[in-house]
Amino acid sequence: MVTRKLLTALLVLAANSSFAQFGISFHQSNLPFIGFNYEIKDRFIPEIRIGTDNYFESTSVEADVMYKIVRKDDFDFYGGIGARINGYTGVVIPVGLNIYPLPNKKFGFHIEAAPIIGEDFIIRGSWGIRYRFRKE
Repeated sequence: MVTRKLLTALLVLAANSSFAQFGISFHQSNLPFIGFNYEIKDRFIPEIRIGTDNYFESTSVEADVMYKIVRKDDFDFYGGIGARINGYTGVVIPVGLNIYPLPNKKFGFHIEAAPIIGEDFIIRGSWGIRYRFRKE
């Protein structure tokens, strides 16, 4: 029930978002998820990630804060820390690369590796797409 309220709040926020730094992403892996983020001062990226490709009651939720270590026009290299609940619960340490190859730097691709440290130790690798609602 908490997950449903969180998802509803995020969707309302996404529908009303006219701010420049809001973004969404989809990560494909054995533990796929969709992410909703907000860039702060073009360096910090807090993100809520919700597991996909499973039953609603088994949905995992993850909260991460990433920092862009290297920030260029065509790519960002980032690292961060977070926590995950409901399925492979534990501390998450995402490290990844966002690539923006098109002239319009709103749409891009990404790859990420993220150890999940909890009862089990898992290294999740993912790739996917990212869209930033930036003002030009």
